[in-house]
Amino acid sequence: MALGEVRPDVAGLVRAAQSGDVAAFSELVRMHQDEVFTLAYRLTGDRSTASDVAQEAFVRAWRGIDRFRADARFSTWMHRITVNAAWSERARLRRRAADSLDELLHEPAAEGPSAERQAVDAAFGRTLAAALLALPLTLRTVVVLKDVYDWSHREIADSLDITVTAAKVRLHRARKLLRDRLDREDFR
Repeated sequence: MALGEVRPDVAGLVRAAQSGDVAAFSELVRMHQDEVFTLAYRLTGDRSTASDVAQEAFVRAWRGIDRFRADARFSTWMHRITVNAAWSERARLRRRAADSLDELLHEPAAEGPSAERQAVDAAFGRTLAAALLALPLTLRTVVVLKDVYDWSHREIADSLDITVTAAKVRLHRARKLLRDRLDREDFR
């Protein structure tokens, strides 16, 4: 945001959108599109599918804007809609995403690593991405929301309409499956 630029009033935009103001909703889309796409991409592992999921999430949000309650943040509500849209897309496609999450998972080191270290890191990134994508969507969603977005167990539970205990169990199972798969690889 540029110096002196006024931050849009999200609550005011939501109220206007709930009254049918398309321009207000368009501003909400503009403000949240990157965040929604990133979440969709992390859930699907495929840019094209993520784009479809993000678009579907905003269509659903427009159709359901009158049901948005002000006791939650609009971004949290959009996250939940995005997760649901990703699940719907997954059920519709009945296939695994082919693209890896390499560019999301690979962070370059501060000092220039050796070519061997770069190769090992790239291989680990591909293996981690494949292991993450191999998880059932219900488990992958919890891992992404907790480990990437740093959501609390309560936020995850509320977003997925499950209990806090179920969120913790899913996270534990997902991490165990990831650990087991990564333990079968040798990245020393």
